[in-house]
Amino acid sequence: MWVAGVDGCRAGWIAVLMRADDPDTHRIVTAPTFEAIADAPERPRVIAVDMPVGLPDRTAGSGRLPEQLIRPLLGERQSSVFAIPSRRAVEATDYGEACARAAATSDPSRKVSRQGFAIFPKIREIDALLRARPDLIPRVYEVHPELAFWALNGGRALDRPKKVKGTPYGPGMALRRDLLKRSGLCPGSLIDAPPPRGAAEDDLLDALAGLTVALDLARGGGQSFPDPPGRDAHGLPVAIWTLRNPSQGRAMPITRADIEAAHARIAPHIRRTPVLNMGSAFGHDGAVSLKLEFLQHAGSFKTRGAFNTLLSKELPAAGVAAASGGNHGAAVAYAAKQLGVKARIFVPEISSPAKIAVIRSHGAEVVIGGARYADAQAACDLYVAESGALRIHPFAAESTMIGQGTAALEWEQDAPALDTVLVAVGGGGLISGVASWWAGRVKVVGVEPEGSRALHASLEAGRPVDVDVDSVAADSLGAKNTGDLVYSICRDTVDHVALVTDAAIRDAQRLLWRDYRIASEPGGAAALAALVSGAYKPRSGERVGVLLCGANVELAKLAEITHP
Repeated sequence: MWVAGVDGCRAGWIAVLMRADDPDTHRIVTAPTFEAIADAPERPRVIAVDMPVGLPDRTAGSGRLPEQLIRPLLGERQSSVFAIPSRRAVEATDYGEACARAAATSDPSRKVSRQGFAIFPKIREIDALLRARPDLIPRVYEVHPELAFWALNGGRALDRPKKVKGTPYGPGMALRRDLLKRSGLCPGSLIDAPPPRGAAEDDLLDALAGLTVALDLARGGGQSFPDPPGRDAHGLPVAIWTLRNPSQGRAMPITRADIEAAHARIAPHIRRTPVLNMGSAFGHDGAVSLKLEFLQHAGSFKTRGAFNTLLSKELPAAGVAAASGGNHGAAVAYAAKQLGVKARIFVPEISSPAKIAVIRSHGAEVVIGGARYADAQAACDLYVAESGALRIHPFAAESTMIGQGTAALEWEQDAPALDTVLVAVGGGGLISGVASWWAGRVKVVGVEPEGSRALHASLEAGRPVDVDVDSVAADSLGAKNTGDLVYSICRDTVDHVALVTDAAIRDAQRLLWRDYRIASEPGGAAALAALVSGAYKPRSGERVGVLLCGANVELAKLAEITHP
């Protein structure tokens, strides 16, 4: 597989192309158009380009969310992260017009820097190309060289600039070359190569930085800001990518000790939910164990992760914020109320009124907006960037996953001889915690709706990917992308993901109400749906655990299902 790191230059574009499995096979090229690089004979599978991809209709604060998130990481290099304005401003070819359009589409009102305006033609070029050729979207990743060097430097800001007053600075250039060499990702001869005609020394250095990110992405790594990436109005990804920070990689997985410590921390604040250990049931001839996590405070397992985060983090004066389809928001609101912390919860328009009512009942401020969960997450991220509130991610955060893993700790104590557990997957925080607890000892199988299969698609693709979401369980199992941390854990600990139909989920809801008087939301019944429908077929005598994870269902809708 070929990959490419790309930067703009006087000749148009400079690219360093390399075979991911053979670093000695590489070449440096310049091309007049970005499309020429994408369509080069090598057909690079991953193209990491130092240029904005995905543009907002309006901006709040200092540009797009990716820029706002990475600036604090770069120390004195923050100034190299231009504030990218709205698409209308970028489309202007006159500087005055660009400033006027930017000011009219930003809050607070901001104009455009001369340096930023100078790269607008290249931003327009990539934007037009990706909109015209959606086949290129999965191959093109936005990067920022200084963020790549931040990652190569162990997640620490560099203490020497690359340029001083627009001129390459020798010590800073040498520092970055040394980081590239120490990474071992590309040969020293390539790092020391002179730039081709039409490109400067720093252009080549930036393309090499992009190449390291492309190589990491091709090998299943990478981390994005934000995580998961957002989308603009044309479906283009909005995120800046870099190499995976070692603290988020495979070298530091979630351990059983982490989960045990979390359980001791949160035990006074959560319910130890019961386990129903049964003989043969649901058409299976082996024992079945149900973990009744829907009986948790606020109606779902998510209260565990919320408490673990709040009790293990320093809480700012602005309080906490979360984006949620409903259950995570209810859990954060409940935990915040119990601990006396201010909470603001962002939910999309598809959220269940029952879940919104639960959130409000716990005293949190609710902000409803956007058609999808990703819209709520983007609004939450902007609020966090502006207010300093602590963001509590519903799944893609270590403290959340560790907290969710405590459900497995309790379950093993109450049902110590399970062979397999079935766990519903939305963003993947629950299954990441559960699988981390049982890794190598019990088979963990994820369950997703056919119309909302972010983890299934990511494991199939070998990296986190976006999916379309269309399911009756979308409000709780509706993540478009698992993000890097969930993917990396599940890649190593989850046996596979079983897919269930919406009809099977409804059937499981009906069964739970008819036979057990359990009022389950669609996402809460999804894991059982896999067993009942045959999407997961256990071997004879296999001891199967099913996690029933959520009870925040609208009773009127449940009545429609159970009494059609």
